[in-house]
Amino acid sequence: MNTESELILKITITGLGATLLMDLWALLLKRFFNIQSLNWAMAGRWIGHMQSGRFKHVSIAKATAIRGELQIGWLAHYATGVFFAALLTAIAGPEWLAQPAALTTILFGIATVVFPFFIMQPGMGAGLAASKTPNPKQARLRSLMTHTVFGMGLYGTALGLSLLH
Repeated sequence: MNTESELILKITITGLGATLLMDLWALLLKRFFNIQSLNWAMAGRWIGHMQSGRFKHVSIAKATAIRGELQIGWLAHYATGVFFAALLTAIAGPEWLAQPAALTTILFGIATVVFPFFIMQPGMGAGLAASKTPNPKQARLRSLMTHTVFGMGLYGTALGLSLLH
């Protein structure tokens, strides 16, 4: 396998691994604390409406359903994880995959909370940084915790891959 293909594979596995850890975190929260995570069908609905030029909703739950919205949402969720792994690699350089730094990687994961706070939540009708939700502080804290876990997943997956070589 050439270097470029190997790099793409490592980035992809790292993004998928980090996203999977984030989903396992969500399952633990649901099972032990009855805390619901984002319904990926709603994310898929939001994305599906973008085809017709609609990027912002008062309430995505009240928007017209989109065919395949659950699958679209899950696919976008994992594709976003891979995108963030690629972005981190572009910023830190491919060397970080060989020698990931825990603090830097986890801080990057936390920084990815900008995406839901300033793009997804406002677009889906939850307001800027969940300001229109019943408990904005709690929603923000959950997002921060989830994205911290994502950062831990980036680190853990990259570390695991680096130990294989």
